[in-house]
Amino acid sequence: MNYIWDLMVKAQRSGKSKKGIYFQPAKVYSPYMELSLVDINAMHIEREVEVNPYYRFYDIFLDMFTLDNEESEELRNALFDIMIHFLADIDLMQGMNRREYCIRFVLKDMEECLFGEDVKRGLALFNRDEREIIAVNVLRLYETGEAVYLLKDTMRKLFRRSTIYVNCEEKDELVFYVGQKESAETKARIELVRRIFLPIRFDTEIYWEHHFGIQGYEETMRIDRIALY
Repeated sequence: MNYIWDLMVKAQRSGKSKKGIYFQPAKVYSPYMELSLVDINAMHIEREVEVNPYYRFYDIFLDMFTLDNEESEELRNALFDIMIHFLADIDLMQGMNRREYCIRFVLKDMEECLFGEDVKRGLALFNRDEREIIAVNVLRLYETGEAVYLLKDTMRKLFRRSTIYVNCEEKDELVFYVGQKESAETKARIELVRRIFLPIRFDTEIYWEHHFGIQGYEETMRIDRIALY
């Protein structure tokens, strides 16, 4: 890591709150690096991070930490932390297009209960990349209304071995094959996907490890590994 945005991205991916990071001006630093880390190959994020403020932001911090300025050091350090957090947020937003902003708004709405308390709780079961997959498809749902397709697409991306079959001959039914062991957490994750994308007219049936038999598909016709439909 060299830049403050490197640190913030790593913090996001590891689930660490950026509010728990305190930036302070480095006492000793390299003129070729923005972050002044004790271990430049560090894999974890320290609570206190020293920054070389002159690497990219010389004009901003030029007069704040001159050698002859000894007044209000505590205040200056607090302002420094606030300003570096602000600059890091700008770094993270640079290069984002309108769609990426919309995805962030969808995620924020889900995390703030605008989709309901159940969705907020269920979202906590997914990592950052998985949450983005869900948010992208929620946005696509607003744009296209293709709920069944997006339900299948979301399941396939979150559960790599899963398949969804549509049965509309006798009733409107979706049959889920998950391809993994049943567990309380997996059931809760699937329930969130169903709650968001499942059209109200459809019933569902879930199969876990064992696939129901389909004639002509040998992988589904193995003895002792066939579920009954």
